[in-house]
Amino acid sequence: MAAQRKRRRRRSKRQRRQLMQGGALVGAVLLVLLLLNRDTVWPYLAGGGGLVLLGGGGWWLWRAHRRERAGDAAWRAAEEHRARELSMAAVDAMSWQEFETYVAQLCVRDGCTEVLVSGRTGDLGADVVGLLPDGKRLVVQCKHYAPERSVGSGDMQKFVGTARPEHRADVALYVTTGRAFTRDAQGLALRNDIVAIHRDLLGSWVKGATLQSLIPLNGSGGGTARRPRKP
Repeated sequence: MAAQRKRRRRRSKRQRRQLMQGGALVGAVLLVLLLLNRDTVWPYLAGGGGLVLLGGGGWWLWRAHRRERAGDAAWRAAEEHRARELSMAAVDAMSWQEFETYVAQLCVRDGCTEVLVSGRTGDLGADVVGLLPDGKRLVVQCKHYAPERSVGSGDMQKFVGTARPEHRADVALYVTTGRAFTRDAQGLALRNDIVAIHRDLLGSWVKGATLQSLIPLNGSGGGTARRPRKP
């Protein structure tokens, strides 16, 4: 086996040497032909070289433009996130009662009427109620959680069980300062037409996005599965 490997290595080295010698010979022949016919060949070489340079320059500019656009998009996304977090810092500093009042104020800002804040325990998930600009009944559950906390399926189940049976909601909104809804909670929201507003979407709402623009969204950005049922 060792002898075979040595023979293969010698054969491989010999083949590489032959290829290099052959390539050098071909290159020398081409160089001689080029020198002998330089007056005829030179314009074509110059034109081909120019095309290569133009193509390479265009490709480099295109790549540079793409890198610049990607960097600009990343910077804008980072700035938007930073702006939302700056505005959310004030929201994080609120008590849960102040947060419910603030959410009610956001609803009024976006054209809701007859907006009321429960402000008490035992409200069966209806922290804020009111009418949307089109007259539909809105019921909001507010959860003032720590920024890193997620809303679990247990919390969502309670709201699902009361939003429409108890409060006859046309649109049921679950708003939290927490970072996300768990997968099970998100699934419940989708199956039961609950609009789940997590921290990032709340940050957009605080920064000026309208409630009407947020209603078609649901936590991860998907739309609700079905239209809300009429009372």
